[in-house]
This record gives sequence, C-alpha cells and structure tokens, in this order.
Amino acid sequence: MKFLHTADIHLDSPLAGLRSRSDLPAGIIAHFTRRAFSALIDLAIAEEVAFVVIAGDLYDGEWRDFSTGLFFIEEMRRLARPCFLVRGNHDAQSVITRTLVLPDNVTEFSSRTCDAFVRPDLGVALHGRSFPARAVPEDLSAGYGAPVPGLLNIGVLHTSADDPGDHATYAPCTVDGLAGKGYDYWALGHIHARRVLSERPWIVFPGNIQGRHPKETGAKGCTLVTYDDSRVTRVEHRVVDVLRWVALDVDVGGADAPGVVRRIGRAVQEAVASADGRPILARITLMGATDEHSAMIADVERLAAECRSAAIALDATLWVEQLRVRTTKPALVDTDLLAPVQAAFAAGLGDAGIVESLLADFAVLREALPARARGALDLPEDAAGLARLADDAWELVAQALAQGMAQGMTQGMAKESA
Repeated sequence: MKFLHTADIHLDSPLAGLRSRSDLPAGIIAHFTRRAFSALIDLAIAEEVAFVVIAGDLYDGEWRDFSTGLFFIEEMRRLARPCFLVRGNHDAQSVITRTLVLPDNVTEFSSRTCDAFVRPDLGVALHGRSFPARAVPEDLSAGYGAPVPGLLNIGVLHTSADDPGDHATYAPCTVDGLAGKGYDYWALGHIHARRVLSERPWIVFPGNIQGRHPKETGAKGCTLVTYDDSRVTRVEHRVVDVLRWVALDVDVGGADAPGVVRRIGRAVQEAVASADGRPILARITLMGATDEHSAMIADVERLAAECRSAAIALDATLWVEQLRVRTTKPALVDTDLLAPVQAAFAAGLGDAGIVESLLADFAVLREALPARARGALDLPEDAAGLARLADDAWELVAQALAQGMAQGMTQGMAKESA
C-alpha cells in the first residue's frame, strides 16, 4: 500500500514581489499554488494511494474569501480517499476564522489534545496535534501517545525540529526524541526544503509543493511512501510544482561583451534542462572582474532580455525576476596591498555594536519600501544575513579603494615627470 505525505501548500499564497509585474503572463502566475495542489491530487489518484497526510500550512493565512476553502473541498471530493491533516503556524485555529464543513474523507487533528486515529482497514495508526495558535513554543510531540501494535504508526507534526536556519522556531523537537516514540514514520511540515532527518525510523520533511519566492529554488513536491505489513519499504520524492524558481550565478570574469552574452546563454540552457519543461522565474547574478562592468550596470534591461532570448531559442519560458550585476572592474593595483584593510573590514562584522547599527539602518530602509517590494529585496535581518552580503560588499569597497590608489599613483607619476 502507499500514502502521500505533503506539507506547506500555502493555498492562494502570492508570488513575492511579482503581482505588480505587467510583463508576466497571467497564465504563468495565476493560481499557481492551486495548480500545484491539483497536480498533487492527480499524483495521489494515479499512484492509487490509500490516503494522504498533510502536515500543516495547507493555507497561507486567513482566507480572502470562501473560494480558497471551496477549492480544497472540490479537490478532496476528487481525491475520494482519506486525508489526514494537522494545522500549522499559518493555518492555526486562531489564524483561520472562516470555516466550511469538511468532506467526510477529511480528518483533522485536534488543537486541544494529541489525537490517535486508528485505521485497521488501512493498516495504520496516525498520531498528531494541530497548532492552536501561530506561536507554539513547546514540543508537541512529547504528548503523542504510544504506538499501536500491529499497525504502521505515523506521527504527523508541524515543527521546526532542531533547524538552526531561516525558519522561525515552532514546536521544536529532536530526532532522538521523535525516534524514541517508536513510530515507523514521522510526517513533518514547516521546513520548505526537502530533508530526511532519519531513515530508522523515517523522519521526513517533504518540503513545500511550490516555490513562492526567489529563495525557494529547485524542484518542489511531496513524498510517496510504500508500506507493507507494518513496515515502510520505500520513500520517494515526487515533483508536482508548476513553476520553477532558479538562482543563476554567472561568472563573466574576463569576458568581453559577446562573451558575457554567451555565458548567460549557457547558464540559461542549464536552467531550462533542469526545469522539465516548466516555466522558469530566474534571479540572475553576474559576477567576476571584467572590463564590461560599467557597461553592464548601465544596460541591465538588455541583459535581462538576452536571458529571455536564450530561453526562447530553446523553446522554453523564462522570466527574469531580477538581474543583479555584482561584477567588478579588473584590479588596478596589487590586491595584496588591500589585505590589511580587508582584514579590518571582516573584523567589523564581528563587532556587535557595528552589526546592531547596520541592522538598524536596514530596518529603516525596509520600512521605507512599499510592502510588495520588500519580499523581492534580499535585505539582511540578522547577523547571518549581513555575513552573506560581506563578499559582495567587500568587492565594492575594494574596487573603490583600488581606483583611488591607482588615480593617486597616476597623479604622483605625472608630478614626477613634470
């Protein structure tokens, strides 16, 4: 038998920063999360799964209108087999106030206590608890019950686990703690990148089913689990996204103008090859030292058009969400001369006072931007975010210093010759 494990669907979530883009065809971005969810239901039907598990964040937040809930009900009718779901931080009981009666095949875990749904007809026992509110600081899994003998026991949990990354901490837990419950499979949600934390027992984040902004790159989907006689025999990632985000870092170091276009074309070709025919939204960063640096900064629109042209030549659809020129001019002086300054620059990011001041400046800038533009800009919100900008920032500083030093040397030589 098989079941499908999914999470973080975020029905009717918008594409960050793109709703105001008039150059994007409506057919590409309209209802993209709904189309991905429909593809997931298509997969469940085609694979003849026994049931579906949704590990939180089915919805992105409060419904704008009832069409969001009606769409889910329609898809559940089409699924025509059991679906078990927990609520996560985005669709917690306190967040979603509009409600519709769920179809008979949908079972929702309580937010007040830990539930155990025992289904001998399916050969499984499912354990879980929904979020009562957006913020859940305690380990919900600690209250989950004992496994039911003779059945495949599945824990369903929306959690940040022990993730130290970009996701907010909700219902934290540990791999050892989950494994200690004695369940055969843990169906987790909240982390949007697919992760397998353990194979004995299986502890899996399937990732979200559709990338929604430039940081959610690559193939997105769900997990198909095969089980037999109370034992998991196979765990597979299946892709269901309908739109693919990619981040292309293109090294154009040393290239002349035609060379820049050729390198962009090769990067686009690789992105198209990996997208399996899906439309692509690309954030492109040009890097390296080149004499074309100033020309590229002045002609970003043309370079973005060259990216689209390369995709058109491959009979593919690619739209440039943002093209960033992070190139530099070739060094005018020996970069070793700047090593002491670079060391001081790096040390500054270790100074708590400097970091706090910089983050405050970025916070002011963020608040000054229109809400729809904030998601499109990668402005740092913490020390780790500042550190990620360090290399780009140093390149700009080094370029300015090198140009100043070179000008000083040139002026000095001119005075000597005079």
